[in-house]
Amino acid sequence: MGKNAAIALGLALGLLFGLTAGLSGNATLLAVAGGVAPIGRAFINLIQMVVVPLVATSVFSGVATMGDLRLIGRNGGLAILFLWGTTLLAILTGMGVMAAALPLAGPSGGIIAGGAVVETTALPGAADFLLSLIPANAVRAAAEGALLPLMVFTVLFAAAAGTLPDEKRRPLVELSDAATQALIKLVHWVLWTAPIGVFALAAPVAATTGWGMLRSLGVFVGAVIVALIVFVIAVYLPAIRFWWRPGRHFLRANAITAPIAFSTTSSAATIPAMFEATEQVLHIPRSTTSLIIPLAAAVNRSGSALFQGAALVFLAHLYGTPFGLSALLGAVFATFLVALTIAPVPSASVMTLPPAMVALGIPLDGIAVLLGVDRIPDMFRTVVNVMGDVAAVAVVDGQTASGWDTSNRRMTNRRIATNEVR
Repeated sequence: MGKNAAIALGLALGLLFGLTAGLSGNATLLAVAGGVAPIGRAFINLIQMVVVPLVATSVFSGVATMGDLRLIGRNGGLAILFLWGTTLLAILTGMGVMAAALPLAGPSGGIIAGGAVVETTALPGAADFLLSLIPANAVRAAAEGALLPLMVFTVLFAAAAGTLPDEKRRPLVELSDAATQALIKLVHWVLWTAPIGVFALAAPVAATTGWGMLRSLGVFVGAVIVALIVFVIAVYLPAIRFWWRPGRHFLRANAITAPIAFSTTSSAATIPAMFEATEQVLHIPRSTTSLIIPLAAAVNRSGSALFQGAALVFLAHLYGTPFGLSALLGAVFATFLVALTIAPVPSASVMTLPPAMVALGIPLDGIAVLLGVDRIPDMFRTVVNVMGDVAAVAVVDGQTASGWDTSNRRMTNRRIATNEVR
């Protein structure tokens, strides 16, 4: 049995056991459901143990590996601007659709009570919020789990490292990569305990919340899928139509990539299909695809960012955690930075949520709630990630071939239509 299936089974058994205990009122079953809670707490501690170093090393590697951003060139710069802009829109889309779906998930005010709540202080003003992002002591920020300031320092440090000569930058990147790989191995070990940990977390929750938990998880998965569809229709298709040509060509290309992305849940595994789709279906030259496809596959996680935005709103509702504008901005900022450099770990979109959860004061126990159902959204969000990669290639090609000259764009479209006929 695969890891994802085992985690899903652990969640299902925990929910079933908890529901049975709660609905029957049997004292022994209720005692067992409550007695396994410390095992769940230990599982959460294992996850928290890895979070700070994994976020720091993966973000550093992702930014520093790019090298001097000035050397990427016009095409790379266009692609990055497009990907960053759509990632931000994806976060907001996920939050908005999930917020609209919350009435279906049950009453607000905390479906789950308790948990390791991250205490929040009085909400700061805009100036105080911006100042709080600059750590006076990066080591202390890491020790205290202040992930937002730590991420700001890491991004700035990595950007500075990227400007160094290659012989000086390479050792830093190699050290960071090695640390990331070791932490990824540790995450794999932790996830082997996830079926037991998820069972131990789900059983006491289900015993006290009944059917509300199951309904909430169903609403969450459905809302994420709907949000991904809305995002493609409202963002990618208009962008393709405006900067390139009608979306039917784009959809035809993604008919090649989507099955692979859906089944493998890996953007990297879909790279060969992306080359085939963009070059043979969209007729984009190799000079463009050879740069943009690997770049986009490395930095684009729009579908993952959307999932994380939806997950934050869902978990805040689940635990009855109120948050204001400043906390929300901090969560969006953290999600944006993490989404750009999500580490290649199992359920990475879930495992890298803590920085944004801390910003909103959401209990980190919520990670285990999401792990059990993550496989289904993971397949859909990977498809959207890959669609974003193909969209970036198309947008760059449109700007390179015709710029803002609509007459040239029409000529380019006629040339492509002629090639399609041939």
